[in-house]
Amino acid sequence: MDHKHYSRLTTLLFFISTHIATAQIPKNIHYTKKEVMVPMRDGINLFTRIYVPDSVTEPLPILIMRSPYSDWNIGVLSPEKDPFVANMAKDGYVFVYQNIRGKQKSEGEFIMEGAFDKADKKAIDEASDTYDLIEWLLKNVPSNGRVGQLGISYPGELALISSVKPHPALKAVSPQGTVGDFFLGDDYFHNGAFRLAFGFEYAFSEEAAKGDTTFPFYMYDLFDWYLDLGPLSNVNSKYFHGNIPTWNGFVQHPNYDKYWSSKAPVKYSDTPLVPTLHVGGYWDQENLNGPQELYAKMEKYDTKNYNYIVLGPWCHGQWSDANASMLHEYNMERNTADDFREMQKNWFDFWLKGIGDGKFPEAECFQTGSNLWKKYSKWPDRSAKPTKIYLEDNKNLSFKKPTDGDKGFDSYVSDPENPISYRPRPIEFTYSDSSEWETWLVEDQRFVDHRPDVLSYKSDTLVSDITITGDVVAHLFASITGSDVDWVVKLIDVYPDYYKKDPGNSQFELIIAADIFRGRFRSSFSYPQPITPDKIEEYNIALHQVNHVFKKGHKIMVQIQSSWFPIFDRNPQKYVPNIFLAAQKDFIKSTQHVYHSKHYPSSIELPLVPDNIKVTLK
Repeated sequence: MDHKHYSRLTTLLFFISTHIATAQIPKNIHYTKKEVMVPMRDGINLFTRIYVPDSVTEPLPILIMRSPYSDWNIGVLSPEKDPFVANMAKDGYVFVYQNIRGKQKSEGEFIMEGAFDKADKKAIDEASDTYDLIEWLLKNVPSNGRVGQLGISYPGELALISSVKPHPALKAVSPQGTVGDFFLGDDYFHNGAFRLAFGFEYAFSEEAAKGDTTFPFYMYDLFDWYLDLGPLSNVNSKYFHGNIPTWNGFVQHPNYDKYWSSKAPVKYSDTPLVPTLHVGGYWDQENLNGPQELYAKMEKYDTKNYNYIVLGPWCHGQWSDANASMLHEYNMERNTADDFREMQKNWFDFWLKGIGDGKFPEAECFQTGSNLWKKYSKWPDRSAKPTKIYLEDNKNLSFKKPTDGDKGFDSYVSDPENPISYRPRPIEFTYSDSSEWETWLVEDQRFVDHRPDVLSYKSDTLVSDITITGDVVAHLFASITGSDVDWVVKLIDVYPDYYKKDPGNSQFELIIAADIFRGRFRSSFSYPQPITPDKIEEYNIALHQVNHVFKKGHKIMVQIQSSWFPIFDRNPQKYVPNIFLAAQKDFIKSTQHVYHSKHYPSSIELPLVPDNIKVTLK
């Protein structure tokens, strides 16, 4: 029997074992805040905020959020005023927020995203600190004895860690916008390409001081600042001077090794020991891949019907906003944050209060293009058929495989001294109030599609809708004149020439899926190899999961380029063992050839749903 059919039995056993009474909650609930220092097993005390509702006599469950930050998932607002949890707060919970070791007012040493060993039961780590917090709360705060934990980004990773070595009272978690693997696809690297602007600024903000801080840039538009920085070796020699541990980790571990695998949540997550609700956004500019990868990994081991996922049309953490109906120019046509918060409330109400029937959809995923929520018993949708759309002559796309020889290709010159901006300038400090960082993955790509070092392939106008649900993969056949390369591949929805629904967005080029791949890692992320100049090789690049409808009258576009700056560092294009130690002389121009012929058919593999497989193009 498929383990996902155990839901009713799980629900029945849950109610038999708990008998949780529904609390009688006042309509206008108010919370009282208390700030305490909670002792850990080694004597370190951690700053903790506790919000308890007034005038509630029934025992309530506890919801925990743990964070390194001063203002993110740390209870700055009273829960009934915080959009992220207000609907749960109105029905009564005890909310607990704690700063982790060495951050803000907490004691101890801060080790950012350190190695985690789930087999070490005696380790003092984030799991043990959460265990000690729960133990203290059960003794000092009235509750029904059931605890949940949630959080977004770093706090989401902390929720996941707690579930790997859980306290017996921990009954449900929701890691949201969480890292899967720092080297392969989230915060710091994507397929081995280093996320320069984010890595530089975030490492400094968290490790330069105990509190939150920012690097003192002397320019507003940081595109030129990062270009003037020169080789990455200048970071320590000019600015950090070896004092930022995470940056030192980048320099010392440029390839995938134990340093990275020991930090990767996807490596230490397997059998879910408590019910787990993963949450992610299709346009999450920080941790897009993590929720998808963590869900997929844990699903392989889920025998208790504990593993679920929600995916929405969001940037990083946007689902916690009061209103998530727009992302830049993309109109969701409904407040998807309200939709999500209802899902979140139902999840914790069931596991912590015994409210509801527990019949959650395996996956609840927003479908962009149609702007509808879809429920799936399996994710990705097993009915989708991988179908390739091929690059052609004259910058066309077609579902028909090329039939001409092996000579068809397009080329461009990639110059590290003239990199392609990843978003329209100016490039502000990442977390400044004026920054466009949150929305860069939905920026109109027309700002680069006429650069000579960007290849843009476009389909004819679609005469019917095309729905893709699942994994998108690029297959590039290419050669270069250098000995290393970055490939950036973007799958784009091109709006009609005259878009009646919103004329101002006519011909808008919306990224649906995109990623970068550093060529030296084509065979192994642990053992990079130089590329032989002028040798045609195949590069397979995962663009990750989507759920999108290309509407009738739109076009499909594929863009290919070799830089995405300064979110990603510049590849010197001359192979060096460690790019963090490269010299200025190592940066060279390279001519890139992308092939589209019978023997070298570059393509994008799309997960087409059955009704779209025989689609025709006008």
